[in-house]
Amino acid sequence: MLATPHVKTGKQIWTDEEFMRLPQDGHRYEIVNGELVDMGSAGALHSYLSTLLSAALVNYCLPKKLGVVLDSSTSFKMKNGNRRSPDMAFFAKERLQGMQELPIGYLEGAPDLAVEILSPGNTVAELEDKITEYFENGARLVWVISPTQHYILVYRCAHEPDRLLKSADVLDGENVIPGFSLPLTELFQPLSFHS
Repeated sequence: MLATPHVKTGKQIWTDEEFMRLPQDGHRYEIVNGELVDMGSAGALHSYLSTLLSAALVNYCLPKKLGVVLDSSTSFKMKNGNRRSPDMAFFAKERLQGMQELPIGYLEGAPDLAVEILSPGNTVAELEDKITEYFENGARLVWVISPTQHYILVYRCAHEPDRLLKSADVLDGENVIPGFSLPLTELFQPLSFHS
């Protein structure tokens, strides 16, 4: 049985092996400017929205072989050495050419679609930094979801959102996931487990 490595703090250069050996303690970690950042764990609403959207994306993308949908435990290597873990990601088939299977380690660059679901601890500055970094590293689309206020900000570049989608609108995969659409009423539906 391997000993659990202790979590290093302070700035340093992290190898893939060191980052992959971090404790499996239910928390997600990112490396930002050489420092290990504990992203915490997701609450029930956050996780539920992530699962609903993941299921819709997988059910659409897998049969059409458009690419792969990855969850929040996946980290992506940025050019500057940072490791970012969006709440959900889509990596297009064009960027996976020649691969028989995904690497055990990390994919290089940001996903084509990065999805961030807002948590109470998120700051505007942190979110802006992530979005900027995603686009600098190959992202083509970013969705920022507010689970409590039921809206999605759609970004096509880092500077400002292109659209604000509300509950009556439809989320669209645009040219990143052509043909994908999801009415937000399906994503933000109230629970109804009455007998």
